[in-house]
Amino acid sequence: YAYQFFYLVVALFKKQKKFVAKTEHKYAFVIPARDESIVVGELVLSALAQNYPSEKIGVYVIADNCTDNTAEAARKAGATVYERNDNLKVGKGFALDWFFETASDKLNEEDYDGFIILDADNVLDKDYLLEMNKVFDNGYDILTSYRNSKNFDSNWISAAYSLWFLREARYLNDSRMQLGTSCAISGTGFLVGANVIEGNGGWIHHLLTEDIEFTCDSVSKGMKIGYASKAVLYDEQPTKFSQSYTQRLRWAKGFYQVFANYGGKLLKGVFKGSFSCLDMFMTV
Repeated sequence: YAYQFFYLVVALFKKQKKFVAKTEHKYAFVIPARDESIVVGELVLSALAQNYPSEKIGVYVIADNCTDNTAEAARKAGATVYERNDNLKVGKGFALDWFFETASDKLNEEDYDGFIILDADNVLDKDYLLEMNKVFDNGYDILTSYRNSKNFDSNWISAAYSLWFLREARYLNDSRMQLGTSCAISGTGFLVGANVIEGNGGWIHHLLTEDIEFTCDSVSKGMKIGYASKAVLYDEQPTKFSQSYTQRLRWAKGFYQVFANYGGKLLKGVFKGSFSCLDMFMTV
């Protein structure tokens, strides 16, 4: 695990790669939201206000088992809304899979090149999509972005979360990108090429930590995940210890699930010489 100290050195002293896009691709923002009426509108507005051709942007909100007016708030802000009610298949992964199946005709008609998955409490920098497109256009079918914080200064809990995600972006994924190995998806703010969704037959990852599952599955298949260091999103962090405890307990269980399901595949990749598989194996 000590190789991460080397990551630190790389991040501090090696210049970041610069990317230039030749093509402005067409993207859809996909936002699963459950009882997020207070914040979802702000995200939709920031997605529609991108420094990017508006005709190449679509914004879709999945109002998933909502008991408030999330759908109404999202529509008012300008999103296309799909309402889902399923008390058996609960969770972000199931909501995404349902969306890609239910909206398939609409998505095929629009012919999107990629889908950007966000959480409802995010807000995007105005150049977010512009910067994501630069890296996507250079051959990365899966991308993650710079996860900053909306409420760093609320208290010590939100500050600790914020520092972790900043460290993950700057001193893990950025270094991985510089060294040419695969980066890792973390929760929100990631782009998936339409070809990946089609190849997987929708969204097939339903464990408690679907982001890490998606990362490990992709890496074990030999895919490389990129990182757009200048694509900045702002995420809201917990401010109560009880919230943090519940969330981290779920993450811990999710990591065990991922290890049980993908540990063997990653280990096979390690013995075949894949450093990316070793990196993800150590992570989980």
